Parts: sequence; C-alpha cells; structure tokens
Amino acid sequence: MDNRNILLTDWDLPPFDRIQAADYEPAIGHALAEAEARVEAIATSADAPTFANTIEALEQASTRLDRIVAVLTNLNECCTSPELQAIAERVEPRLAQFSTRVSTDRRLFARVRAVHDSAEADGLPVEQRTLLDNTYRGFTRHGALLTGDALDRYRAAEEELASLKLRFGQNALADTNAFVLSVTDAADLEGLPPTAVEAAASEARARGQQGWVFTLAAPSYIPFMAHSARRDLRRRMYLAHGAIGGHGDDHDNNAIIRRIVQLRAEQARLLGFDTYADYVVANRMVESRANLDSFMARLMAAAVPAARADLAALEEVKDFDGDIRPWDVSYLAERLRRRRFDFDAELLRPYLPLPAVLDGVFGLYGRLYGLRFAEATDVPVYHPDVRVFRVSQGDAEPLGLLYLDLHSRPSKRSGAWMTEFRGQAGPMRPQIQVVCNFTHPTADHPALLSFDEFHTLMHEMGHAMHGMLSQVQYESLSGTNVMRDFVELPSQLMENWCYEPDFLATFARHWQTGEPMPAAFVDKIRAAQHHMAGWLMLRQLNLGLTDLAFHTMRPDTDGFAPDGKAETVEAHAMTDLVPREPGCCTATSFGHIFNGGYAAGYYGYKWAEALDADVFTRFRDEGIFNPNTAAELRQAILSRGGTEHPAVLFRRFMHRDPDPDALLRKAGIEPHQQHS
Repeated sequence: MDNRNILLTDWDLPPFDRIQAADYEPAIGHALAEAEARVEAIATSADAPTFANTIEALEQASTRLDRIVAVLTNLNECCTSPELQAIAERVEPRLAQFSTRVSTDRRLFARVRAVHDSAEADGLPVEQRTLLDNTYRGFTRHGALLTGDALDRYRAAEEELASLKLRFGQNALADTNAFVLSVTDAADLEGLPPTAVEAAASEARARGQQGWVFTLAAPSYIPFMAHSARRDLRRRMYLAHGAIGGHGDDHDNNAIIRRIVQLRAEQARLLGFDTYADYVVANRMVESRANLDSFMARLMAAAVPAARADLAALEEVKDFDGDIRPWDVSYLAERLRRRRFDFDAELLRPYLPLPAVLDGVFGLYGRLYGLRFAEATDVPVYHPDVRVFRVSQGDAEPLGLLYLDLHSRPSKRSGAWMTEFRGQAGPMRPQIQVVCNFTHPTADHPALLSFDEFHTLMHEMGHAMHGMLSQVQYESLSGTNVMRDFVELPSQLMENWCYEPDFLATFARHWQTGEPMPAAFVDKIRAAQHHMAGWLMLRQLNLGLTDLAFHTMRPDTDGFAPDGKAETVEAHAMTDLVPREPGCCTATSFGHIFNGGYAAGYYGYKWAEALDADVFTRFRDEGIFNPNTAAELRQAILSRGGTEHPAVLFRRFMHRDPDPDALLRKAGIEPHQQHS
C-alpha cells in the first residue's frame, strides 16, 4: 500500500485538507483491486453458502472503494474542476465494469440463490431477510440470469451508460456557466428587489465588470424571472435557460439523451420488461405501471382545471399586450400574489437571515427529537463555504457529522441535494452533506433567504435527518436507502413546518432590528400557501410525464429519429396551457432523470407528497412540536431506513393505508369527481 496517498490510509473523516487530485486514480485502482479480490474469494469459497459468508461478505466487500468514490463523486458535483471531471470520466467506466461483473457473476449468484432458498433464510431477522432479498433481487435485476450475447449486450450498455450520464451533467453545468446577462443601464433593473440588484452587482465585481451581472444559477435566475419588469430581458433569460444542453455544440445533450433512452430500453427488454418504466416501478412502492398510471391520472384530472383557473387569473394582472408566454408566468404570478394577498414575498427576506434560519431548523430538531448541533471547526473541509456540525442526542455521543455547503459557485451544479460521505451502519455513524445554491452574504448583510430557499433548506434537512437518525445494521439499508418513491416523504414532510406560526416565531426576526416577523406577514404566508397550486402541480406532473415519455419507449420501435431532439418527446408528453417556445427543452438539463437516480421515477415527488400530506395530519392534530408523535415517527419510519417495505412503515405510523386525496386537500385543489 502506498501510504503517501492519503486516500489509501485508514481515515475516518474525509481528509479534504490533504487530498490531491492526483490521488484519486491510483487510490481507486488499489481499492478496486482489493474489492475484486474480496468478491473473488466469496465466489470461489469452498465453504457452503451462508448469510454471513456470502450476503454480509458482499455487503462489505467494497467498503474502501465506496468511501473513496463517494468523495470523488460528491466533489465532482459541488466543487468540480476540469481535472476532476477528466478523472471522473476515466474512472467511471472501470467502476461500471466492476459493478456489472459482480452483478452478472453466475458463481456469486449461485451462492446468493443458495442462501435465498435455504432453511437459514426462513429464520433470519427482518433486517437480514431484507438484505438477503435485496441482494437476490439486485442480481436478477442486473443481469445475473442473462447468458451469451444478451449478457454481453447488457454489460456493454451498463458501461456506456455510466459515461453518458457523467457527460450529461458536465454539459449542463458548462452551458449554465456559459451564459451571463450583463446590464449597465440602471433602467434595465426595473422591478427587481434590492437583494437581487445587490447580488448582481456583487457578481459583476467578482467578474471584474461594471454594472450588474445575472446568471442562470437559481439565486440569480429565479428572482429575475419573478420580478423583472423588462419583458424582453425575461425572454432572453428564459430562452437561455431553456436551451441548456441543447445548443447543438460540443455541450449538446440531445444525442446523449437518445443513447441513454435507447440503452435503458434495451436493458429492460433483456431483463424481461416491456419498457424501462415497467422495470423501475416493479421495485417501487407504487408496484406497477397500472397503479402509477391511475395515480397520475387522478392528479392530472384535478390539476388541469385548477391550472386553467390560475392562468385565467394571470390574464387579469397582465401589464402587456398579447398572449402570455412562458417567460411571463413567474412575473405575473408574483403580481397576482401582490394583488390577492397585498403581499410581496421579497419582504420576507430580512426576516430569514441564513444564520437565524439554521438556528431555527436546528431548534426544531431539538424540540422534536432532542438533537443538538455543535459546529466542528476542527473537521477538514473542501471549500471555505462549507460548515460542519456534530449532531448528538442531547449530551450523549455524537450521532454523526453534518456538512453544510449552502452557497452557489460556478464549480457547483444547480439545485439542492443531500448526499453522504458515509452512511450509518451499526456503531458506524453517518457523515452527511447538504448542498444548496443560496446567495452569498455581502459586506453589508448576511445571506437573506427567500421563502422558497427556506423551503428548500427544510426539505434537504429532512433528507439529512432521515440519514442521521438511522439505526440499522447494514449501510445499504440505512437512512435514505429506501424505495425511490418513498425517499421524499421525510424531506417533504418537513416543508409543512414552514407555514406554522409557532415555528416561525422561534427564529424569524429582522436581521437588523431583531423584530419578529409581523403576524400579518405570517398570515399572508399561510393565506398564499395555495397560490398557483394548480399550475405548480401541473408543472410537476408534466415533468413526471416527460420522464415517463422517455422511459416508456421501446427499442427499435419507438424513440428518436437519428437526428431527433428531446424537445419533440417532451412537447408530446406535456399538457401545455401556454404555447411552448421552439428551442426550449427541460429534458436537455433534466439531471434528475439523465444523470441522477430518478429515471422513470420523477413521479415519486408527488407520490411521496401525498404520503407527507397524510402524515402531517397527525402533527396538526397532536401538536407540531409533540415529542411523542415525533418519537413514534422516528421509531416507525426515520430510524428504519429500507429495512422493511415502505407500506409497512407507513402503516406502522398512521395505523392505516395512505389517503389518496390527502395531497389534493393540502394543495387546496378539489378532487376530480368520477361519474359512471
């Protein structure tokens, strides 16, 4: 072992202060060889297969490799560089080859199947039985039963997909960073709130430019689209955002999408499924395409008329001639909010300084679960923006580490997410990361969050605490390692507290005066909770339908023409109430489904939102800070990870099956009435 390579030492905390980019490839090569040797030893063991020597051994075979790859992958998402991107491109095919070799190794599968079919399996505790079933299912769902040409095709597709997904994300990031809107005339800032103007001025100074600079990063783009009175500039920003990954140049994602869709469809057919979507939902809480189609249809039937009513309301506040175009919707929605509720959401920012918001979120978890958060300045970080907190159960030993990387920068992809450098397993405590793209503090004031950004932080912290409160034996079953359409329940559940006056009162104070957020503001937040609810639901359902449109294609019968564009598929899938703009396409930057984990699963956000709306009824009825209700949620769901089927976990907390209309009631949308 080369002890000069920090990644090959026995580190507990990721040694960010000592990692060199040149360390990754040799470290991954060494760890890969180590994992391959362990897997080979399992496959060739002369001992009769048992849970311990086969299933547990496979669970632990690639621990070192997993740790190193987690560091590389996470940094490539949030603090990348051309060097890191090149390294990731080189190692990704090797990692995919290893994964595919394991999942298609018939010797390994024979041992796994022997344990699965043995008398020992019948006597295993529930968590071990779940790990056994997941391992067996993982082999069958990843090619273990394939032979000959079919196996070769599956393996080749898996390796190619790994590289394609990586390139998709890199292209989207490059296009996001390539566009800027430079403004030198103050008249072009009409309508923009002071925080957006100040942030744009700061961006210009950072780039050595005069005036103001707006970018496609969310903290810049979203306020601009909601507030700029300059319709021509809104259009310019919208068209640039809609063209991410679709410019027909070296960063174009259309060919990558075509190939990803083709390969996924082919793999699904090789495994015996009609489409990739059928393959995915067979291992989800929704269980089948029939159930999924019924769920989506139920929501669409209610959302479309509600969205039409929202659009009609936007017509009433139009300040221009002609039809509403896509770049007008956010702007008009904000005008409508002001008219209906006499309220400007930007007025909330001074009451949501990031330090106070964090105190409030930490305090909420303290009241619900008895958690404490202590900043750990001695833990190495990869960027000065990153803060680390030790999370503990009261005065007891730490539960784990929480890394917060909350501010935008060009080296970070857009969006917000939770990930792990290490998951919980037995006595091993998790190291969890929350990444957002908030504006930076300035020389004059702290980072002031919009209400939507506060919402986002609550969501991602819900994921983080799902991982932090895990109490299971095996890492692959811990925390957020649950069925994808269940994983958003703990995160979306926490968003409900954003509207609760008693919670807001604990931290929402003006950053200068210390005055609490006025009760009138809180009342208006609550009153506006359903603002544009139909439109927003339709938007999410359209994204889910776009996802399904790509992933219900069949190889050689459906799909793109050789030079076809993703825009065509997306347009066919979506229910558009405002005319689409040629050249604009969500799919070419839709990282959730093309380089994330939501392929054929984006519907899961609405599925889980229906669950969270239902679950929160208990807190509403029993008290939003009720520690007994929280303790029951922790015991029934949050601590159990993926050790049992999510339907079992849900029933354990709610004592019944989900209410299918809970989401519609939460959104203030009337369920569609079916008539026979």
